[in-house]
Amino acid sequence: MQTRRHPLVSTTLGTTRELVSFHFGDANGRREKVYLQASLHADETPAMLTAWTLKKRLAALEAEGRMRGEVALVPVANPIGLSQHVLGQFLGRFEANSGHNFNRGFPMPTAAALIERVGARFSSNDATHNARLLRGALVDMLGETTAKNEFESLRLTLLTLASQADVVLDLHCSLEATMHIYTSPASWPAIEPLARHLGANGVLLATDSGGQSFDEVHALLWNEVRERLGDRAPLGAPNIAATIEHCGQRDVDYDTAARDADAIVEYLIARGVIEGEVKDAPPLAQPATPLAGSQQLTAPVSGIVVYRAKVGARLKAGDPVFDVVDPLTDAVTTVTTSNDGVFYMRRAIRFVYAGAPMGRVTGETPIRSGVLIGA
Repeated sequence: MQTRRHPLVSTTLGTTRELVSFHFGDANGRREKVYLQASLHADETPAMLTAWTLKKRLAALEAEGRMRGEVALVPVANPIGLSQHVLGQFLGRFEANSGHNFNRGFPMPTAAALIERVGARFSSNDATHNARLLRGALVDMLGETTAKNEFESLRLTLLTLASQADVVLDLHCSLEATMHIYTSPASWPAIEPLARHLGANGVLLATDSGGQSFDEVHALLWNEVRERLGDRAPLGAPNIAATIEHCGQRDVDYDTAARDADAIVEYLIARGVIEGEVKDAPPLAQPATPLAGSQQLTAPVSGIVVYRAKVGARLKAGDPVFDVVDPLTDAVTTVTTSNDGVFYMRRAIRFVYAGAPMGRVTGETPIRSGVLIGA
């Protein structure tokens, strides 16, 4: 295991932070490279515990001589957010100085600029060679970018580490949730075995959710490059990227982290990154559905929230999901789902204002367009 330290730009006098990455296996490019990071939203702790558990698993596997590809792991992807506590409240989703969401609006070079950088070096028949050229050019272009502050330097460092990989896995969690995955239709065939091993109770597919989240900007860039290159330069399989939601913020325990880390190891064995016996993946818990098909439930009035449906429940259209109780008028307002699907995430608060987003239920039929993810 190699430990690499990446200093971030110091925003104020007397303060310095760094990003730490751990690297396992063959760095010579002969096999697939996988990049994993955890807790980009710093208050999403289950992902961090899973990554720590995975780090120990990978170190042991490397000591046994079983690494065949390369794995880069960043178990603490947001040291800035980890430091943000206000009056005892942990604020890890938004950067306090700017208000920016740590996992939205990631800047990437354009496909046109990337293709121009490679120029005449493309091969007309070697997809692996072309992928290597493009990744090298992307890393060079990111290296020519100057970060003006700590926040920008964090994003730039994470992008640079991930841009060298064939597979990008961004480990998160939701507020209260079942295990679920966000990925693109192009990545889904490659991600499906991971969803099976993890027991994902929901898989949400979108080519472009509109938020420029970390995993999505990698897949989007390669999709656009492939479209622009057309037949003149093959690029092979799509860049594989996904966001893994490790249940809810309070689901922090050793058994769960061990189960999820073992599932990721099984996935890496199946991809040939780790040597070992390939096990049959369990059946898919739920079929993949379009992110545009998920129903966003909102509170129609203010009051006390009483959830009627458990996280992970399979619901039918018309089933009650939660009540909003008004203790002044005694009114009880029941919110039902219009979808047949899984109630895969919900808010952790129990008192709401009118219009507050409260949870989501998967659905097979697209019902939304535009930006499909929240702030």
